[in-house]
Amino acid sequence: MTHTAVDVPTRILIEGLLRADGTVDGHTLYATAGALDMTDQQVRLCIKRLVAEGKFTQEGRGRKATLRATAKAVREMEPDVEFVRLAFQQDRGTEAPWDGRWHVVGFAIPESSRKARDALRTRVTYLGGALVQGGLYVSPHAWEPYVLDAAAQLDVEQYLSSLTTRDLKVGTLEDPSKIAAQLWPLNQIAAGYDQLLNVATSRLQKLRNTSAFTATDAVTMTVELAAEFTRAMEPDPLLPPELLPTNWIGKRARSITAQCWTLLAQVDGADQLPSLFHLYADAIGDQDARVR
Repeated sequence: MTHTAVDVPTRILIEGLLRADGTVDGHTLYATAGALDMTDQQVRLCIKRLVAEGKFTQEGRGRKATLRATAKAVREMEPDVEFVRLAFQQDRGTEAPWDGRWHVVGFAIPESSRKARDALRTRVTYLGGALVQGGLYVSPHAWEPYVLDAAAQLDVEQYLSSLTTRDLKVGTLEDPSKIAAQLWPLNQIAAGYDQLLNVATSRLQKLRNTSAFTATDAVTMTVELAAEFTRAMEPDPLLPPELLPTNWIGKRARSITAQCWTLLAQVDGADQLPSLFHLYADAIGDQDARVR
């Protein structure tokens, strides 16, 4: 099988190598960058940018350096573990069936608060909401507390309205699965999972067929999988299975990725894998994928 290439931005590499203590080891960073065909110059320039942005401090130079992330940067870089956990609960069928309720939020924020309006719109979309029409968004999930929290942080909760309904109609569409296909770009989301499936399948074959797997190999693969996994998951609203096409590719892609995590956990030195590996393994909830 062809080794499917993964485009890992240098910033994502550095953030992905964050350890539980909030540091990135210079030797591991440059070794992994080399395995991903990145130049030392690329790494140095990215470190310089991250330090200038106040996200990291640097102690030492080159491969002997230690990068230390600020507390705020650490929180921003951590994956949304609850989101990942929900995805695998849906895949295993342990999540309660959809109750048929649509959760609708609407807002009409004045032009004087345009920045907050744009920020709320971005957050609502990030939470998986789909635009029905101007200022009106819908989700099959009980997302109201998250939307309200976002609105409160932006000081625009007074402009927010919400309701639930089983009688949503979009244009001439009344069937929930057809409404979902209309409101969310499922073909684009599926394409992202198709890429993840290709990458994960390639890495799984390598893990199964390679006897001498080094610590650098394990870290490199962890970063590749995490980058592609994040790229596929970010636009996914995690619709209930009842609203998705049969044999949804997202489930297959996540299953192969989870098998990769399980085998990576068995590599010598797996306890030294970056923090994100342990976060993903815990979110997946596969006891075999957890590093003991």
